[in-house]
Amino acid sequence: MSTPSPGEELASFAATLAIEDIPPAVLRRAEELLLDWFGSALAGKGAEPVEAITTFMERMGPADGPSEILVRRTRSSPLVAAVANAAASHVAEQDDVHNGSVFHPATVVFPPALAVAQEIGASGARLLAAAVAGYEVGIRVGEFLGRSHYRTFHTTGTAGTFAAAAAVGNLLGLSPERMNHAFGSAGTQSAGLWEFLRDGADSKQLHTAHAAGAGLSAAYLAASGFSGARRVLDGDRGLAAGTSSDADPTRLVDALGTRWTLAETSFKFHASCRHTHPAADALQQVLHRHPIGAGDIERVTALVHQGAIDVLGAVSEPRSVHQSKFSMGTVLALIAVHGRADLSAFDAHYRDADVAAFRERVSMALDEEVDRAYPARWIGKVLVETTDGRRLEGRVDEPKGDPGNTLSRAEIEDKALRLGTYRDGADEAALRRAIDTIWSLLDTPRVPRLLS
Repeated sequence: MSTPSPGEELASFAATLAIEDIPPAVLRRAEELLLDWFGSALAGKGAEPVEAITTFMERMGPADGPSEILVRRTRSSPLVAAVANAAASHVAEQDDVHNGSVFHPATVVFPPALAVAQEIGASGARLLAAAVAGYEVGIRVGEFLGRSHYRTFHTTGTAGTFAAAAAVGNLLGLSPERMNHAFGSAGTQSAGLWEFLRDGADSKQLHTAHAAGAGLSAAYLAASGFSGARRVLDGDRGLAAGTSSDADPTRLVDALGTRWTLAETSFKFHASCRHTHPAADALQQVLHRHPIGAGDIERVTALVHQGAIDVLGAVSEPRSVHQSKFSMGTVLALIAVHGRADLSAFDAHYRDADVAAFRERVSMALDEEVDRAYPARWIGKVLVETTDGRRLEGRVDEPKGDPGNTLSRAEIEDKALRLGTYRDGADEAALRRAIDTIWSLLDTPRVPRLLS
């Protein structure tokens, strides 16, 4: 018998992972990440890309079904619900991120996992175990594909298909061989290009929607006997061969079962692209330590890694709220002028004259230390030059929300309440009932609707 490839070994892990294999602390973090995702999904209500994708899927699918579409308070098939909820949860830019893989797991794991769990009547414990499988697979695929992949490809869209397939395949009870077939079908559908940022296009929501739907479909097809490429990840004409120059297959199986990458995942504090967060935290540090305001600042230089320049450098003059979340200048301007870069600040102020003026005084520069640490660590450094000639430096080694500087359960609840009521996705009473449901999932025999 031939030695399993790293991809086959990863598929076997995802297929066989059970609740009793997972440390209690990891399961608790899975509950927290689920609640964090739930709030982000509701915050997507009313956003034009979300409405377009959801309306399209509703036209293509049944008018009723077992799986809930959160922003509509309706039900449909698992595919329709997964796609709609995945689109909704990635528009507010508040969903989680794993640093080392530069990957947003929740938005491609929880939508298909929740939809399928509701269809098959799975327990809350099975849902959480499947979510852990999805996180462990998606993060490792993102790490495997490397920094070169991320320059052109949105890893959440590409690695996300594998994460979704792993979560759904675990719920469906796929064998290791069938799970690897699901990976093959997921990989041949993986997609997502960064070019949309230059135009402020809506593609980012399509990336997560497609990844969730493609991964779900791949798992169901595998369950029916449909075959996929056995070495779709590292084969001669596989995903890495076409999209990466620094792929490392050992990352696919790095400490499987002992290193829980889900527990390494960060919560997002600011409502913007994660690449802006380290500098935003460092600027906040300067403003807290020195009695200065936006008018006292002549120039801010954000000292960043190359990935930040690659992604954020495409946005010079944002033309929409969403595009402004990928503008380092806008994010730092909101911090300086309004003291925050949350959802309401972007909506109300991203076009303000004082914000636009401050944005022009912000630049990015590649920093060797920051770049060398990335993506394992996202160090934040800024140089602030004041109008009276001072040079003030800010530095943050762990941005707010990172595992070493994480959010408490009370802070996660508060964030979910703010996100959930942001566009009237739900009222506070309904959100508190959903919070109670999520905190008790491990003891829930059948996953219910989160919103009645």
